[in-house]
Amino acid sequence: REDIQRSPVAIGKLLKEEGFARLPRRADEERPEAVKPVQADRADVRSLSREPRTISTKFGGLFLFLPALVEMGFNRVIGHCELPGTKMVPAACAMRSLLALKLQGNRRHTQVMSAVLDEGLALFAGLNVIPKRSFLTEYSCRIPPACYPKLMRHWFDAMTRLGLEHGSSFDLDFHTIPFHGEDALLEKHYVSKRSRRQKGLLAFLAQDGDQRFFCYANTDLRKEQQNDEILAFAKYWKRRTGQFPGELIFDSKVTTQANLSKLNQQDIKFITLRRRGSKLLQDLARHPRSAWRRIELSGVSRIYKTPRILDRRVMLDDYDGPIRQIAVMELGHEKPTLLLTNQMRRSAAKLVERYAQRMLIENNIEDGVNFFHMDALSSAVALKVNCDVQLTLMASSLYRYLGQRIGQGYKTAKSAHLFDDFIDATATLAIDERTIRVHYQKRAHSPLLLAAGFDQTDVRVPWLGKQLQFVFG
Repeated sequence: REDIQRSPVAIGKLLKEEGFARLPRRADEERPEAVKPVQADRADVRSLSREPRTISTKFGGLFLFLPALVEMGFNRVIGHCELPGTKMVPAACAMRSLLALKLQGNRRHTQVMSAVLDEGLALFAGLNVIPKRSFLTEYSCRIPPACYPKLMRHWFDAMTRLGLEHGSSFDLDFHTIPFHGEDALLEKHYVSKRSRRQKGLLAFLAQDGDQRFFCYANTDLRKEQQNDEILAFAKYWKRRTGQFPGELIFDSKVTTQANLSKLNQQDIKFITLRRRGSKLLQDLARHPRSAWRRIELSGVSRIYKTPRILDRRVMLDDYDGPIRQIAVMELGHEKPTLLLTNQMRRSAAKLVERYAQRMLIENNIEDGVNFFHMDALSSAVALKVNCDVQLTLMASSLYRYLGQRIGQGYKTAKSAHLFDDFIDATATLAIDERTIRVHYQKRAHSPLLLAAGFDQTDVRVPWLGKQLQFVFG
């Protein structure tokens, strides 16, 4: 019939009207040969092959982290935290798989399924093949919330024993991890990237002011709890190190004046901002220009190095005793910046310089958000937020330890910089009866790894049962 559209649906309808039945579905062996996807094996630690062979992997840079994981006792740390595991994928293997993906710094929707056939990535995790996205998503949901504080404490204790340095000054801030969905239990928080309030999960982050790595996080916060989280961090740090933090740097939204008074009573030094109300600005405007003095900033790289300040002691409603207030003009803002601190004797220039350095925390938190993808809640590997943030803490400290070991300016370099120069590297793994030799191609930054002694590495990896060695060039 010429008037009938020549489509599969129209032709099928015509044949049915004429009494013809549908043809039976062809079996696989009856189909013509075509390219088919390769199906990866199921992840099973019992199927891990230790036979001599040569492997090419695009995840060769990850093996630079293996010596640190061995020396810190990764399996022992995971064992202390009572994380779930199975005979096929023990807890240590599951966490190494997740940590490997976090260290690689790729977006999660491009991870895992595109790398399930990479034997090098599986070997790093100690498995025959890396677990699929369904397992990793499910695994993050199986971890009890009580495990995360234990993991954070045991992890950083092990990193400290390994030699990761930490200072006594900390930058604190909140970060909202946006949630795109309809969940009545979630509250709205301010998202600085979008300059608006929207539903999300509020994470409290503490970053070492000297070494620039995340050393504390809490994602189980409600609005009524966020003002007291700074006190919880101080208590955590004393329990872990035996003493309160030496100095805390944060903005005005982190806590209340009453909590500032509690920090002062615990002899914890702090520098924070004061909100600029109209009445307060009018009071500052009444001071003559002669009351302001000019200082010179020497420890920061910025255009405005000679601001004017008004340094005096003031009283706050909910703060016991006087507090030092430094009003700063000509710092790049039209309105004065107001600093509050309980450091009465420290020079004003040093205080302003230190808070100016705090501005870098927003860039460093952004480094954590962008490189480690803390905001990637909707992806092929949809990890729970507290699991993802804990992995970010672990990866951040490993990158900082790597930079500390390499030196040469990498001690405070951003994770993305370290990744580009060292971790983003293909390698050939030569496996024999006793050793795994990781061969890297010639790279411009290999001399720095040689100077750091990586070519002298000869450690036994317990989950592989072989000695690990590196060869460059």
